[in-house]
Amino acid sequence: MNSEVRRWIEKDGVEFFKEIGVKKSWTILDFGCREGHYTIPVAKRVGKNGKVYALDKDSGVLDKLKATVRQYNIKNIEFINEDTKIPLNDNTVDLILCYDVIHYEDKRHRRAIYMEVYRVLKEKGFFSVYPKHYKNDYPSDELADVELEDIIKEIVESGFSLEHKLSKGLLHDDNLNQGYILNFRRC
Repeated sequence: MNSEVRRWIEKDGVEFFKEIGVKKSWTILDFGCREGHYTIPVAKRVGKNGKVYALDKDSGVLDKLKATVRQYNIKNIEFINEDTKIPLNDNTVDLILCYDVIHYEDKRHRRAIYMEVYRVLKEKGFFSVYPKHYKNDYPSDELADVELEDIIKEIVESGFSLEHKLSKGLLHDDNLNQGYILNFRRC
């Protein structure tokens, strides 16, 4: 783990989640959590009375995350090895993170994800998206020709309203990066 990742996990990421409105004791789902660069700091932010579900379809990255969680002695994270289907009850999650994930999915699959997110979010819950790799941000995969405003429109059409569009410094892979965080509210 490089020094930027360590600093993000131990301090900067916790402050980042506080700044974007994450509250103590919330229930969070990190959809597509990978190595846990967002899972661990958000778990620290919600504290021992909060809960974080770390969902990823790759069991190998979940194993790496489990080892890191043990290293940091974090007790409020539950791991879920799934793809799109979220095995949680309806209306049970305060916030769902979908950071640096949707560019891997075609439009049909993204809509399926949004429907699942809508289902498990509490009424007035937040859906926080970090849409990396769209047309003007190192384009790749399914978002290479898609503008940021198109992503916003797509999510709004799935039953959400845009609450905040924030330009923030955050971790992308193993480096600090400036990116847009889109916070949507379930309507």
